[in-house]
Amino acid sequence: MINIHPKTLKDLEFPTVLLQVAELCITALGKSEVLSIIPYKDESTLKRELHYTNEYVASFANDNRIPNHGFEAITKELKLLGIENTYLEVKSLQKLVSISLTSNSILKFLKKFNEYYPNLNLLGQHIEVTTEIVDEVDRIVDRFGDVKDDASPLLSELRQGINKLKGKINSSFSSSLNTYHNLDYLDDIRESVVDNKRVLAVKAMYRRKVKGAIMGGSKTGSIVYIEPETTLQYSRELNNLEYEEKEEVIKILKSVTDLIRDYLPLLNSYQEFLTKIDVISAKAKYAQSMDAVLPEISNDKELFLKDAYHPLLYLTNKEKKETTYPQTIGLNKNSRIIVISGPNAGGKSITLKTVGLLQVMIQSGFLIPVHERSTVCLFERILSDIGDNQSIENHLSTYSYRLKQMNYFLKKCNAKTLFLIDEFGTGSDPELGGALAEAFLEVFYDRKAFGIITTHYSNLKLLANELPHMQNANMLFNEKSLEPMYKLVTGQAGSSFTFEVAQKNGIPYSLINKAKKKIERGKVRFDATIAKLQKQRSRLEKTEQSLKANEKKKLSEAEKLEVTNDRIQKKLESYQELYDSNQRLIYLGQKVNDLAEKFMDNKRKRELMGELFKLVQIENSKRKKVSAKQKRAEKAKEKQVKQEAEKKVEVIRQKKKEERKKKKEKPSPPKPILKVGDRVRMHDGRAVGSIDTIEKNKATVNYGLFTTNISMDLLELVEAKK
Repeated sequence: MINIHPKTLKDLEFPTVLLQVAELCITALGKSEVLSIIPYKDESTLKRELHYTNEYVASFANDNRIPNHGFEAITKELKLLGIENTYLEVKSLQKLVSISLTSNSILKFLKKFNEYYPNLNLLGQHIEVTTEIVDEVDRIVDRFGDVKDDASPLLSELRQGINKLKGKINSSFSSSLNTYHNLDYLDDIRESVVDNKRVLAVKAMYRRKVKGAIMGGSKTGSIVYIEPETTLQYSRELNNLEYEEKEEVIKILKSVTDLIRDYLPLLNSYQEFLTKIDVISAKAKYAQSMDAVLPEISNDKELFLKDAYHPLLYLTNKEKKETTYPQTIGLNKNSRIIVISGPNAGGKSITLKTVGLLQVMIQSGFLIPVHERSTVCLFERILSDIGDNQSIENHLSTYSYRLKQMNYFLKKCNAKTLFLIDEFGTGSDPELGGALAEAFLEVFYDRKAFGIITTHYSNLKLLANELPHMQNANMLFNEKSLEPMYKLVTGQAGSSFTFEVAQKNGIPYSLINKAKKKIERGKVRFDATIAKLQKQRSRLEKTEQSLKANEKKKLSEAEKLEVTNDRIQKKLESYQELYDSNQRLIYLGQKVNDLAEKFMDNKRKRELMGELFKLVQIENSKRKKVSAKQKRAEKAKEKQVKQEAEKKVEVIRQKKKEERKKKKEKPSPPKPILKVGDRVRMHDGRAVGSIDTIEKNKATVNYGLFTTNISMDLLELVEAKK
């Protein structure tokens, strides 16, 4: 049976999680229920609760959203229904109608979409869906919250009598008002209302002249409020009828309450069901806020949390728009205990708390912020020793308290236990405290318990390295900036970087050297070796990340190339088909042309028809039999290919056109000035000669064997060879 101590829940800040979830509830009963959540003792109940929340989270992503479950608590009404001879007021009856309608709506919805929400449907399957409560209340109460006139024959008769009397009272009051107004006995306001009755506003000097009952006066005493004598008799009758009406209404309400009293268990079920839905909804909203999932629950003792976030830290950083670093950590039968080491403020304690809090949350029915391929298991007991737990009241120092905790651990620790210890062995002499911590750890190891501890002690790091089912882990540290990287790496112990961090914080170098001389040389070398290994590990991590990124990039490029090749291949095939089709058409056209020329020569019609028929038969024998639909598809494909080819050809033509245009627009180089003696040749010739004379834009060119007159525009200068 699962049993987790309240002290562990407090250490892991589980109550803070409950407070955040309670804020997401929309009913007071739901908030109260959330704040009382503790880890489930029964595994089957726990798994059912996890499936409820998981299904509700799924409803956020589809069109079949679960209807609103808001309701007013009916706890008071349920208590009254449990007491004989009591009745419910109209407002209470309306609350019962509201909770019935809401419950029926959700129950019908879950039944309709059972395929999507099988577990939630099972949750309300035992609850009856009925409209009898709603029908009974609607029979006597109208939509304004008043008891209907026809709720009973007597009530109808009484209200008719009341309405008649009110008419008479208004008539007699109006008569008295006009009479005394004409006599100028009334003040300017003429009338007022006192105790829900119309009264005359009589001037104080005339109060004895107006007959009736004095109901009061103004603050100044200048006005006296009098109910006229003519309306007094009617008012008394009205009071009697209103009293009888009230009694009749109570009688009707008692009758309806007695009918509803039979549905007390059902109403109780409605309230419990909607409260449960409110709790599940709040859990789902909380899960959605941090992308939480339901990981695989293993029956073996195997815990693997991939990309796990601390919920409280994640939500705080999300609000501040800051980065939260996830951790990946695992425990199994081959690696039951992890010893985390590394510098202070590197994230050791947060990693420890992340594992503990997520384990408590999953065992309390909450989804957790991890990768969907994570695996969790259930522990019967979770033990924790986190933080400084001095107790002034009990006269306990930090170390005394820790020893008391270790004694408790020794009593409860077994193979179904997860223990979490922060800064194991601190609070006493490092060597003695470290030795005692090592002894405790060996006992926990022998009992096959699972656990995570954080420490700076070298002997615990060595122990983790020696024992087969225990391993070291460290928080990565940037050796250049001496800043933590907040990443957990298993398989190697971490250095505390004591002297490096001291140097970064401005501690004089001479003082650091002095401190180094005061400790054993072997210890310094051991810590330096760990630090060196950790630096190498950090560099390897960066190289690995770079290689993975390059590999991913190459795979992506290869996929793109493959897609491009496929596309080009398909286009080539399409163009080949088009080319083959066109070649066949050219061949047929040539054949028909030959037949036409032959017919033109011999005029033999029968021979022509025979040749044409033979040609058609040959072509049809090559064709495959296809349906009309396939023909349309092929034609459409052929048309598309033609359009694409035409577009490509058009683009090529356009490019060539633009190139020709550019060539035309390109300015011609300036013509050289020719003079006598220059070596020249014609633009389109190869023979070279020299100019003998120039006259009227014509030059006499000597080619050696002959001379000729040529226009200067047709000549170009030949450069002398260097």
